[in-house]
Amino acid sequence: MVGTQEVAERSARPRIQAPPQWGIEPVPVEHRLLGFLDYFALWSSLGVGLLVLLAGTLLVPSLGMGPALIAIVVGTLIGNALLGLVGLVGSRTGVPTMVLFRPSLGVRGSYLPTFLNVLQLVGWGAFEIFIMARAAHGIVGQFTGASSFLGWALFFTAVCTALAVSGPLAVVRQWIEKFAVWLVYLSTIYLTVYLFTHHDLRTVFAQPGAGGLSFWAAVDLVVAMPVSWMPLVADYNRFARDDRRAFWGTYTGYFVANVWFYALGALFVLALGTGDLIPAILGLAGGWLALILILVDETDNAFANIYSTAVSAQNILSRVPQWVLAVATGGVCFLVAWWISTGVPAAAYEGFLFLIGSFFVPLFGVLAADYFLLRRPYDLAELYRAHGAYWYRHGVNVAALLAWGLGFAAYRLMVARLPDVGASLPSFVVAALAHLVLSRVLERPEGSRDGG
Repeated sequence: MVGTQEVAERSARPRIQAPPQWGIEPVPVEHRLLGFLDYFALWSSLGVGLLVLLAGTLLVPSLGMGPALIAIVVGTLIGNALLGLVGLVGSRTGVPTMVLFRPSLGVRGSYLPTFLNVLQLVGWGAFEIFIMARAAHGIVGQFTGASSFLGWALFFTAVCTALAVSGPLAVVRQWIEKFAVWLVYLSTIYLTVYLFTHHDLRTVFAQPGAGGLSFWAAVDLVVAMPVSWMPLVADYNRFARDDRRAFWGTYTGYFVANVWFYALGALFVLALGTGDLIPAILGLAGGWLALILILVDETDNAFANIYSTAVSAQNILSRVPQWVLAVATGGVCFLVAWWISTGVPAAAYEGFLFLIGSFFVPLFGVLAADYFLLRRPYDLAELYRAHGAYWYRHGVNVAALLAWGLGFAAYRLMVARLPDVGASLPSFVVAALAHLVLSRVLERPEGSRDGG
């Protein structure tokens, strides 16, 4: 006979369940099951990927390897702090990220970051499908001489969409923790050992930078990667049973993966003399196997983008089932991945990262000021009520939108005119301070807010 303790443990492990039962409402306490190790596995897995390797190639040879490594650590420390704080708010409230903007921007004001987030997530999802299909196409083509990029793109789209429909509890417990994260660590260790044993890294570190990218601009490129996950983090961290453990699991897991893979990408460029990663890895002894193992893990990145697109879209389309939105998102990602395959210049990826930073770093400056300094804790019932505490004027808080706009302008100005200073921290501070000031000047007392 099975013991009562074992029965209880089994009952605590969630079965595969479709996301619509939670929607954008607060996750019920009985479904907040994930702890430190769950989040360490999730975020270290999400922090690993071919696109992170590709981002690392953007830092060199403009910077030498030493300064590039310092930029990677500094950028990850900054970006991770922002990522972890937003995840902390999600763990405490149990609601997804886009809903968290309703108290600061207004119920309808939150639609603007939702729209931008959907665009960036579709972009990321398409990049993920493109890079996975390209890698699989290269591996199979190397051994058989024949392969289909579009066939692989369709395959990975179907797999990642199915994971998105399954939901985060199932993916974390049944896929990432049992298989994906361990396979990717094995492949990463292999690639790292190969570089250290087959190349003179002292020579690599001695190479001077070629110029063209400042240190703080490099930091902004690194910050952009964890920042790109900030609009998603509460979608997963709302399932935490303890907010502090979720914070540290998120922070440490993503820190290790981001630093490791950015550094690997930079090392590949300097050691192998090429920024074209897929052929370079395939050319290594056993590189095809390492690439396969990375591909296994890469699916959870595309899963996260597709799932969170559906969750974010429900902030506006609350009556549409998440599985319908997930399937539609997968289809759009496939089409965009096919478009990317027709020839998008590599410079577009760097511009994409800077654009993400300019929108979302100051946006989360507004959120941080609003939650930690002005209104904590939020009234969860009011998040979903029209003409309530977070309605402001016609559903929009003009003061917060202006603060966000000022932060965005500061970011773009710093990138264009003062790249040696960096844009992430200044724009975050500008947006946060502007929100603190403008919220007191422009917001009307709650009792006088327009109900229209």
